[in-house]
Amino acid sequence: MSLDTLPRASRNTHRRERPPGRRWRSRLDVKAMPYALVSPYFLLFAAFGLFPLAFTLYYSLYDYDLTGTTEWAGLGNYTALLGDDDFWRATVNTVAMFLIATVPQMFLALFLANALNKHMRFRLPIRMSVLLPLVTSVVAVAVVFTQLFARDWGLVNYLLGLFGVDNTNWRAERVPSWIAIATMVDWRWTGYNAIIFLAGMQTIPRDLYEAASIDGASRRRQFWQITLPMLRPTMIFVVLNSTIGGLTLFSEPMTFYNGNPDGGSQGQFQTVAMFVYKEAFREFDYGYASAAAWLLFLLILIGAAINFLFVRRIGGTR
Repeated sequence: MSLDTLPRASRNTHRRERPPGRRWRSRLDVKAMPYALVSPYFLLFAAFGLFPLAFTLYYSLYDYDLTGTTEWAGLGNYTALLGDDDFWRATVNTVAMFLIATVPQMFLALFLANALNKHMRFRLPIRMSVLLPLVTSVVAVAVVFTQLFARDWGLVNYLLGLFGVDNTNWRAERVPSWIAIATMVDWRWTGYNAIIFLAGMQTIPRDLYEAASIDGASRRRQFWQITLPMLRPTMIFVVLNSTIGGLTLFSEPMTFYNGNPDGGSQGQFQTVAMFVYKEAFREFDYGYASAAAWLLFLLILIGAAINFLFVRRIGGTR
């Protein structure tokens, strides 16, 4: 006799009930396992993200030095920073180099990604080659660019001299040093952003381009009317990522001046990150450096918010 011909009560007696312990483990797997799988990220973020933020915020309210001397200062460190000419000089340098480096970098990366998205021979090796500057040592990059921008025998001054331009001391003058460091940053990071843009372009349905071609749209119009609007989420990510990296610029200007955090003889290309490093590890004023780090954090938030709103407005959303 099959179970289908038995009464409902008889069928229930034939069912095998799970033991209470097994039901509890099954419920635990369904509800708790997802949290257990993502918990390593949150633990690492709490240890290396939230804790340093809270730690620097705490010590920014104290006069704290290497000897362990701790004295309550309240907002004294922040007040002193707002009246510190060196801090404001570093802030202007940081914002200027960020703008000089990031704006051209976004356009170059976007058009490079568009070129890499086309059908061509040896497409994979060419795409991989754009990441070579990123994997190159920062020290090696700094050595090469220091030679390129040397005052008396640098290649850049030689090329400019062909057009009648006098030799420029790229490390002694403020604006030229910004341009030299921004060039170094663009050389390293344009390929990285181009690959991210390329990944975003490959998610755009090809049907849209085929329909636009049937309607007579040129490749240029397809780029402006299809590619750019569909890339809006990718553009937001790249712009925010570049904002964080640009405002925390440290390695390139540091190595450009032979590892000295002064950023030139008059601080002409010292960034806020270099200022924090100098105050913490050379002047040993950890409270002052912590306050500067928090002001840098606020600067990043403001810059990221402005760029986010700007990119959304370009994409046509409000």
